Amino acid sequence: MTANENAAVYFVDRHVAEGRGGNVAFREAAGKRRDLTYGRLAERSDLVAGGLERLGIHPEQRIACLVLDQIEYPELFWGALKAQVVPIALNTLLTAETYDFILRDSRAVALFVSAELYDVVQPVLANNPVLRQVVVIGDTVPEGALSWDAMLSGASPRKAATVGEDECAFWLYSSGSTGQPKGVRHVHGALKATADTYGAQVLGIREDDVVYSVAKIFFAYGLGNAMTFPMSVGATTVLFHGRPLPEVAAGIIRDEKPSIFCGVPTLYAAMVHWLEKNGVPEHCLRCCISAGEALPEEVGRAWGKLWGGDILDGVGSTEMLHIFLSNRPGDVVYGTSGVAVPGYDLRCVDEEGTEIKPGGVGELLVRGASAAEGYWNKRSKSRTTFEGEWTRTGDKYEITEAGRFVYCGRTDDMFKVSGIWVSPFEVEQALVSHPGVLEAAVVPFRDADDLEKPKAFVVLKDGTEPAAVTAELKEFVKAKVGAWKYPRWVEVLDDLPKTATGKIQRFKLRGRAPCDDLHAADTKNAQKEGAA
Repeated sequence: MTANENAAVYFVDRHVAEGRGGNVAFREAAGKRRDLTYGRLAERSDLVAGGLERLGIHPEQRIACLVLDQIEYPELFWGALKAQVVPIALNTLLTAETYDFILRDSRAVALFVSAELYDVVQPVLANNPVLRQVVVIGDTVPEGALSWDAMLSGASPRKAATVGEDECAFWLYSSGSTGQPKGVRHVHGALKATADTYGAQVLGIREDDVVYSVAKIFFAYGLGNAMTFPMSVGATTVLFHGRPLPEVAAGIIRDEKPSIFCGVPTLYAAMVHWLEKNGVPEHCLRCCISAGEALPEEVGRAWGKLWGGDILDGVGSTEMLHIFLSNRPGDVVYGTSGVAVPGYDLRCVDEEGTEIKPGGVGELLVRGASAAEGYWNKRSKSRTTFEGEWTRTGDKYEITEAGRFVYCGRTDDMFKVSGIWVSPFEVEQALVSHPGVLEAAVVPFRDADDLEKPKAFVVLKDGTEPAAVTAELKEFVKAKVGAWKYPRWVEVLDDLPKTATGKIQRFKLRGRAPCDDLHAADTKNAQKEGAA
């Protein structure tokens, strides 16, 4: 008899069969402070599978999930997998226009939405040609929608459908930072592949762990942190659906006592700044990880001094589902992304596809079992990204003689100055190592001779005077990384444009003209300096 490789059997039902049904799988950190055991999750996901069948939603049809990080999310996700229905995890911070695009592009037949998010998506629902049902999770249910409780009321529990590991399980939509988001299709076996590799062999996840991820479930990084890894061993996840401000995240670490904290570089930088002024709370952390964007070396070192432990900086992608390149416990080298996670193969190639030697810079390609099946309705893009067993990441890396990978930037962010490649990330790391700088972004900007030079946008720490620091930063970077790499212009902003997952959107800064007298003076000076 063929084994059922439905991921819900492994991540949910297995724990009941093996005696872990009483373990708390999820607990909420705010509001009602509800919790959900593995036994209860098995029952509720069976009921959700029956509820989907009752609504007339058939296997392989798609449902859109615009849901906050709350107890109902794992019930819905795993229940859909049991019904062989394909859940699509949607970013909760998008515009109505983007939701309209995704709903039409995916042809989802139903939308499950938290009551708090309904008003954002409501304007685009009436004219959708495919959407048949809207189910609202919460106390307030608008006219024409069905409540979550009503959907489940009277439904007959249904056990997990028998599927193979290569059948499509769920979709994620890419961040769309440079265009419309793309539907990324993942199979059942990919979830276990990430747990068996990064979860087991780098994170070392244990049954007694409590995990808190600031990245939400809709994000590939958050899905692994909050569901796949803890649920692979019967551990507990702390759910929080609000904004992870530094003081809020510190409070959750203090009150909920997670042993694993999963952050992003933007938040780590903000927390370091906040904690230096307010102190480090009592905690039970044994491991901190980071992904989403490369972690600045200065931020990692400052965090270590405050908390007494390292951040394991790693690299993953929506296409690969989670981290495939990472630093490891006891083997952290800040300023690098580490080495390949066991189970993955990596190589860097130049523009001609030739593998680079140590010291060179090339695009990173990765091979591993968690790779996506492809993009939905994007055949040309699928063919250029997924090359047989290899997936192009779009990231430029240098490989050191020791075999570690050093992030240089996105392929479309790199640029040349005086014929030499410049990594925006390298210049940004130098900038944030200045005591007055909180965040930085570097993009190419054309001078009076139509030549590209680095331009920096910085967010300053409280109490730092912009006029005093801009000129100082140029000399500071020169001394750190080289004379030709320093920013010819420095502009101070209140915030940098970012995606919902914390990645800096450098494309929104390109071509931005200097905006005041201070920056105009910077422009004149840069023109005088020419190709220096």
